[in-house]
Amino acid sequence: MSKVEENLSVRRALALLSPLGPVRARALFGGYGIYLDEVMFALIAWDRLYFRVDGETKVRWAAEGGEPFVYEGKSAPVEMPYWTAPPHAEDSPDALEPWACLALQTARRLRAAKTKTAR
Repeated sequence: MSKVEENLSVRRALALLSPLGPVRARALFGGYGIYLDEVMFALIAWDRLYFRVDGETKVRWAAEGGEPFVYEGKSAPVEMPYWTAPPHAEDSPDALEPWACLALQTARRLRAAKTKTAR
């Protein structure tokens, strides 16, 4: 078992997200990125699971009680484009799956847009 897989938060997240397919984790800046098909759609920071959002989807996460990933920047708090799952969905693979799918769709859409503008 790798050091990444030894982390309990990672193991828990991978188990919760396993209905999506072969999800995997990779160490990332003191946390872990969660990937499916080479697309990072979630991350674990400070033992919390966060999902990728954007301007289109952020409102849905907020309306359902999700919380943003915020860290203390040099001069002010910095909000990243990742949010926790709504509280009612955090511990159930079935309840979490639609939120994880939304994050995956968001990450794929953003990646496609980035690739398109890079051409």
